[in-house]
Amino acid sequence: MLSIKKQPVIKKSRVHDKDTGSSDVQIAILSARITELADHLKTHRKDNHSRRGLLKMVAKRRSHTKYLETKKKKAEAKKVA
Repeated sequence: MLSIKKQPVIKKSRVHDKDTGSSDVQIAILSARITELADHLKTHRKDNHSRRGLLKMVAKRRSHTKYLETKKKKAEAKKVA
């Protein structure tokens, strides 16, 4: 994904002005790349190398979302306690 295409995605999902690498931003960037690759694979069905990259990105996005869920649960537990 080109940095030109990344900028609007980063602006939508950033937490503060200089945020470029938080989990929220990384999930948004990965989601955009996954969508692009899914469209690519619809036309190029036998491109197994790109399919492997897609699966790796999906796994990475899943781990980031899992991290965010546990982080939010810990923050809520601190508020209650």
